[in-house]
This record gives sequence, C-alpha cells and structure tokens, in this order.
Amino acid sequence: MGIRAQQKEKTRRALVDAAFNQLSAERSFSSLSLREVAREANIAPTSFYRHFKDMNELGLTMVDEGGLTLRQMMRKGRQRAEAGGSLIRISVETFMEVLDSNPNVFRILLHERSGTSAPFRGAVAREIEHFISELVHYTETTTNRSHDLARAQAEALVTLVFNAGAAALDMKRADRKALAERLVIQLRMIAKGAEVIQEKQDNR
Repeated sequence: MGIRAQQKEKTRRALVDAAFNQLSAERSFSSLSLREVAREANIAPTSFYRHFKDMNELGLTMVDEGGLTLRQMMRKGRQRAEAGGSLIRISVETFMEVLDSNPNVFRILLHERSGTSAPFRGAVAREIEHFISELVHYTETTTNRSHDLARAQAEALVTLVFNAGAAALDMKRADRKALAERLVIQLRMIAKGAEVIQEKQDNR
C-alpha cells in the first residue's frame, strides 16, 4: 500500500473512531453532524466526502464494524471455552468485557436496531442474523440438535444477550455483575430445555 493510500485509510479510520467516540446513552448516531465528526477527526468538513458519500454511509460502516467486532470477540470466547471451562459463562464474560472496553461498538447496534432509518434497521438485522447463523452452525457441530431446534435455541440466546447488553450498558459494575449471573442462568435454562426437547424428539 502506497503512502497516499495509507494516509487515506488512516483518515477514514479517524472518522469512524471519531463517530464512535461521540456516541453515548444520550446521543445516537442520528444526532451526530458531519461537522462534529470531522472536527473530532481533525479534518476539514469538505474532506469527509473523500472517504464517505454521506453520514449514512459512515453509519452503515460503523454498524458493519460493530457487528464484526462483537462476532470476533464471541469467537474468541468460544475458543477460550474449548480450552476448558463453561461455554456459557465464558461467553457471557467475554460479552461483558466488550461492553466494558468498547461500549459504543454495541451502542450503535442497539440504537439503530429500532431507529427511524430503514437501511440502518436492515443493516443491524443482518448483523444479528450473522450472530444467529454462527450459533446455529456451532450448535449443530458440537451437539446432536436438529437444525430447527438449533435455530430456535440460537434465536433465543441472541435475543437474551442483546436485551441484557442494552440493560448493562450504563449499569454500575456491581449491577452488571449481578445481571451477568442472571444471564448465565437464563442461557443455561434455554440450553437445557433444547437438550430435553431433542431427547424427546429422538425417542419418538
């Protein structure tokens, strides 16, 4: 990669980071302005258009990046579990670590999941589907679940985790820890229920 291409990529990265940094419980992406993002990234507003067509393209890039970051972290969590330990507990701990270190990565998905922009809702829905599909594949690979049951289990798990994440974002550390413990129990209940249903189906 040439020096000019490297500089362009560096500036593009700065814009994405600047937008992420300005998100908060009170500020969704839709409330950000191009000038604010450009100022945070230390570039002229007119230079923004060399990297993104408009703010919507920037936002969609952030949604894609947020989903990818979360999926990568959860894969690492599954790898840690394979080395020894409870898959559910380690996965919940990994998810909470992401919220603690990169809350706005999850915040963009949460805010835009039910936002007013159809393209944003569609992008978040695709990211959630990626989570579900990965869990379905993992469950089918590591258990005797049928595809339909693995799908139902994955959908329930992702729904619970996203709802817990929404609640945990701005919680105090002690409250978040208690929530994580409840989430572990809830996920285990779903996994056990799926196991029982599969056994009944196998014994018909």
